Amino acid sequence: MTKKWIALLATAAAALLFSATTFAATEGALQQAGNDLSDQASLQRGAQAYMNYCSGCHSLKYLRYSRMASDLGLTEQQVMDNLNFTGVKFGEQIHVAMTKEQGEKWFGKMPPDLSLIARVRQSDWVYTYLKSFYLDESRPLGWNNKLFPNASMPNPLWELQGLQHAEFGEPDAAGERHPERLVVTSPGRVTPQEYDQTVRDITNFLEYAGEPAALKRQSLGVWVILFLALLSFLAYLLKNEYWTDVH
Repeated sequence: MTKKWIALLATAAAALLFSATTFAATEGALQQAGNDLSDQASLQRGAQAYMNYCSGCHSLKYLRYSRMASDLGLTEQQVMDNLNFTGVKFGEQIHVAMTKEQGEKWFGKMPPDLSLIARVRQSDWVYTYLKSFYLDESRPLGWNNKLFPNASMPNPLWELQGLQHAEFGEPDAAGERHPERLVVTSPGRVTPQEYDQTVRDITNFLEYAGEPAALKRQSLGVWVILFLALLSFLAYLLKNEYWTDVH
């Protein structure tokens, strides 16, 4: 093997090791969301919180208001009166009123659609992200995020959570200090336990939005398993009947 190939393999191995280490560190920092798609009340609360605090900037373009109403046990009137702030028809997708030009002017780019965020990032990441904002005067909007440094958005739930500050550790080899702990220095409108539940509800709703069919698939799964169990039992009886004469 030539020195060139040895160098390439060594570089690839180092890259894989670095990626694995980074992934492990990130995963270790995640908090458990503990959400439950079978909890319809949580999904309803999550939809309400999302529409009130997140839908002004982030769309859910793969989800329709009518589908959400059907899956979450809501009436058309409830959805149109309390969850539809753009005035579109009941059968339309969940878009934002903000234009691309406005998004680029206020945030530097149009805020992303969040239809698949829970599938791409996983629910624990979404839950931890929403709990990791802290005040940072060096950022353009005055906020930063411990899980996702230099996020270009403010904390949408700061009124509920309160104002959170970071406690930094010792400088690293590059002289940079990273937040080690987050502390709420000015309480919000709800208790920490209530805030955790609100974030869990939003996370639950976003997991549902990423795959609405999961609700029906999970309920059908129980019947499929029961059917297979019954079919196996009948097959067992049939096998015994066939082999009776043989013995």
